[in-house]
Formats: sequence, C-alpha cells, structure tokens
Amino acid sequence: MRVLVVEDERRLALALQHGLTAEGFSVDIAHDGLSGLAKATERAYDVVLLDIMLPGLNGYRVCQRLRATGSDVGILMLTAKDGEWDEAEALDTGADDYLSKPFSFVVLVARLRALARRMGSRAPRRTVLGDLVVDSAARTCTRGGVAVPLTPREFAVLDHLARRAGEAVSKREILDVWDSGADSDPNTVEVHVSALRRKIDTPFGRAAVQTVRGAGYRLAADGG
Repeated sequence: MRVLVVEDERRLALALQHGLTAEGFSVDIAHDGLSGLAKATERAYDVVLLDIMLPGLNGYRVCQRLRATGSDVGILMLTAKDGEWDEAEALDTGADDYLSKPFSFVVLVARLRALARRMGSRAPRRTVLGDLVVDSAARTCTRGGVAVPLTPREFAVLDHLARRAGEAVSKREILDVWDSGADSDPNTVEVHVSALRRKIDTPFGRAAVQTVRGAGYRLAADGG
C-alpha cells in the first residue's frame, strides 16, 4: 500500500515513515500543505495521512483542493485537535476518516488498512490486461476468451494484483486483502500465486504473474 504522510512535526513524520515501512507500506513524506498537495496530485497513493495544522496550507484546504481535482484517494485526517466540530469539518471537506493525537500506532495501522480496503471497493469493477480480463463484480476471470476457474483465495490475489497492475505488491498486503485472521502465514500467499500461474499463465504460454525479489509479486501490465 502506498501512503503519503503530510506532517510538519519532522520527528513524528520520520517515526511514522519508519513504523509504516516496517508494516509493509510504501511511504512518502511532505512537511507542509503545499508540497503535500503537489505530491498527492503528482503520484498515485492509496491513502493520504493528513495533519490538519500545517504551514502554508492547512489540512482542511489540502483535502478540499484534492477533492476539487476529482481525486478519490483515501484521506485520514490526523490532528492534535479534539472535538466534534473539528471532526465534522474534516469530514465535510472530504476526509474519509479522522484520528486525534495522541494515538495508538496499532490503531493507526488498522485504520489505514481498513480505509485502503474501502477505497479498493471503489476501483473499476472490470480490469482488462491484454487478453486477461478480471471482473471484480462477477468474480470471474478469462484469458483469451477462455473462462479460468479460480478458488476464492486465488481470485482475491489476482483481483488485487490486477488493480495494481505493473506495481510490486507485498505478501503482507495480499494477506490484508484477505482479512486472513489466523491464516496469516505469508508462505500461504506463495501457494496461491503458484496456483494462479498454473491456471492463467502456463496453459496460455504467458508469464504475467512475476516475482519481484524482496518486494512481492507483480502482474505485468501488458498481460504478458
């Protein structure tokens, strides 16, 4: 998951970057509202972790301007303020969630992952990658017009890789998509990825599901 942290307290921003990176997130940092807005519009992020009290442009205005551009990125407001009026303004300007300082890092991570899952539900319902078609709504997969039967777990892996086509996706992120609970061994991801290759690649002479050493897996954007 790709996260942008917009936080002017540099020690906190660095601590968040280190902590979230250790949890498997890809994290960028901005220390003021204007640079945060610029980064959020120049790159694709899953979630923006946005402080309200920022120099240059406060978090409310950053959120408002992002929404004005048509961006539907997930926005979690983070602030030292507390009270229903602040929360209401954050949500009214387009934020998806709100968390007050001081906060539990464990709760922050859980909120980010939950928000990313909700944002994922807004993604296109049908993804076409060359001759590979993944229909999220119907939960079907075809390759060259041929239906490819997949188990629920196999389809969940493929669907997530398809939504992030061309990007490296970590095993931990795939487990989060599953809401795996007790079945949280990253090695189980390898089993399902291997099964995917046998079903959507090997019979068709393709190699779309790629291993990215040290990072996870990637579905080739061109389907081959």
